[in-house]
Amino acid sequence: MVRRSGVVIVRAAGLTKRFPVQRTWRQTVRAPFAAPMAEVLRDVSFEVAEGEIFGLLGQNGAGKTTLFKLLATLISPDEGEASVAGHDVMTEAAAVRRTLAPVLANERSLYWRLSARENIRLYCALQGVSAAAVHDETERVLTITDLRDTGEKMVGMFSSGMRQRLLIARALIARPRVLLLDEPTRSLDPISARDLRLFLRETIVGKEGCTVLLATHDADEVWELCDRVAVLERGRVLALDRTSVLRERAGTPRYDAWLRAEHAGAQVTRLAAAGHHFTRVAGGEDGWEQYRGEIAGGHTASAGVLALLTAEGGTVARFERVAPSLADLIERVLQLAPERAHAERALEQRAHEERVHA
Repeated sequence: MVRRSGVVIVRAAGLTKRFPVQRTWRQTVRAPFAAPMAEVLRDVSFEVAEGEIFGLLGQNGAGKTTLFKLLATLISPDEGEASVAGHDVMTEAAAVRRTLAPVLANERSLYWRLSARENIRLYCALQGVSAAAVHDETERVLTITDLRDTGEKMVGMFSSGMRQRLLIARALIARPRVLLLDEPTRSLDPISARDLRLFLRETIVGKEGCTVLLATHDADEVWELCDRVAVLERGRVLALDRTSVLRERAGTPRYDAWLRAEHAGAQVTRLAAAGHHFTRVAGGEDGWEQYRGEIAGGHTASAGVLALLTAEGGTVARFERVAPSLADLIERVLQLAPERAHAERALEQRAHEERVHA
């Protein structure tokens, strides 16, 4: 998918971050000097190769945004260390900021009453671009993000997808080697989200050579875009591997088949006789029904199932693999390490109880 040099450009080792727990006035009066803390990140470690699209997949509250803020030098870790292009995020923050640019969720720093060009010119000035180079730099980033023709349009009239591109254009002013994208397709419609993913893969990584760290809770986005992925839950890394490997770890592959209602009973019976159990998911339009089942054995097995479905005049409108969801993946990973998961959950419960009674 992308060119990878094998050179590690982002490294995190044992990152841990805690924040004070917000308390009610009653708790404050009862224990005014107590300082309960909530652990948002716990011993997070990973490496990202130059030119890679690396995914951080986790539910809301898993710690993805906090991790990005640590890498962007916006907050400091309580334990552990991190580096970007060999620069330590604690001791060489200025060098890190010259190398890495974040595009965080809920970004509201664009000036909606200014045009896209005026926004970019303003941020060029704020980032120290010389007056003589502002015009060329503005046109460069607007061209990369395909916003040059709409550069005079007021940002308040932009669609969500166009604003997301403008945020990326602003990040590209510094010519970063690493781009942090926090849920970049949030609030985008499916077509805009697809176009943005294509833009990231082909332009930002393929042409500009940026390394992208993508935080999301959308498993489909990870399967489509990322080379490797780390699964975060409650601030810890549950799993880290190539996307294809983690996809297989989510369990036996599931497939959907759309069958004619009048033939579906016989088709499903043939599958059951061969050891493949498909169940009806929903009725479709024009007499088609959707069935879902698990098929182990890769392409050979799925080809055999398709042959059974089309035997004896059976018809199939669609037959496709269903990508595992984030919930499927987390559940499967926890099943593979039940003792560790049980112990960690017990510690979390004990810590929660201590905070409540504090």
